[in-house]
Amino acid sequence: MEEIHIIGVDLAKRVFQVHGSDRAGHVLFRKKLSRLQFKKFLFEIPSCTIAMEACATSHNWGREAQEAGHIVRLIPPSYVKPFVKRHKNDAVDAEAIVEAALRPSMSFVAVKTKEQQVQAVMFRSRDLYLRQRTQLINAMHGHLAEYGGVLPSSRASVARMVAMARERSEDLPAPVFEMVVLMADDIERLTIKVATIDKALKKLAQASPEAKRLRTMPGVGPITAVAIQAFCPAADNFDSGRGFAAWLGLVPRQNSTGGKDRFGRITKMGQRDVRGLLVTGAMSVISASERKGRCDDPWLANMLKKKPRLVAAVALANRMAGQLWAMMVTEKNYEIRAAV
Repeated sequence: MEEIHIIGVDLAKRVFQVHGSDRAGHVLFRKKLSRLQFKKFLFEIPSCTIAMEACATSHNWGREAQEAGHIVRLIPPSYVKPFVKRHKNDAVDAEAIVEAALRPSMSFVAVKTKEQQVQAVMFRSRDLYLRQRTQLINAMHGHLAEYGGVLPSSRASVARMVAMARERSEDLPAPVFEMVVLMADDIERLTIKVATIDKALKKLAQASPEAKRLRTMPGVGPITAVAIQAFCPAADNFDSGRGFAAWLGLVPRQNSTGGKDRFGRITKMGQRDVRGLLVTGAMSVISASERKGRCDDPWLANMLKKKPRLVAAVALANRMAGQLWAMMVTEKNYEIRAAV
């Protein structure tokens, strides 16, 4: 048998399809393996490249393969799809993964460490609880509006909604009043859960030297700093700050042809969590300057004169991404004069 150069793996819950190829891309073997068989297989074969789609379990298996001495290549599923030939099945998918991984211009996903995944789980859990709380608040607003109770859309108005429900309990049907009270209890519980996770994330941010460094930039708090650590690959994976901003989806979408450059809205094709936090942080910087009555950053002041507030915030978030990349590469704190 010729030397194995690359193995494509179509991951699943129980049965994995593997596709082995030599350096020229010729097929050496195709086989199905169970989870235990696949783990044993990784340690039995000679060192080679293991290619997989970047999915839910890929980072765990990527670490397993690295421990076995292999080079791991994780590929975004959207980059694999063009290489699937006609009908879709596990064997075809595994072959497509090999074809994609052999392309010299292919972009790969860095394998996450266990610490990064721990932070990601905490952040995702917080995001889930926030969305559930927002859903309950909106539901309470909608139900009370059916009976003439209209309040501002904010979490602070929840207590007022319950008080209104109690005042109007005679006008409200008993089941509706009970539902409002149950929702208010759930909102309170979710608020406590979010506060607990926030406290844990702040502890992580305090314990991490890199997170402390990132927090020296205005608009970057402990949640954003931990999110960057959890979701972003190492800074040296990018050639420049613009590459990092493009990975986050903060650069304009291009529709250029015939030598004419046409730019539109931002692509939103990258990491949505960090992108959203940076835009929120940029908005906080703008709001702080408005409260002070002056903007210390001439670039931002000029942008606010020419562009709408939200457009300026997105532009500032793009700029912040480039500066964060520079801070991570040079391991230096944010310097105010860099914003001038």
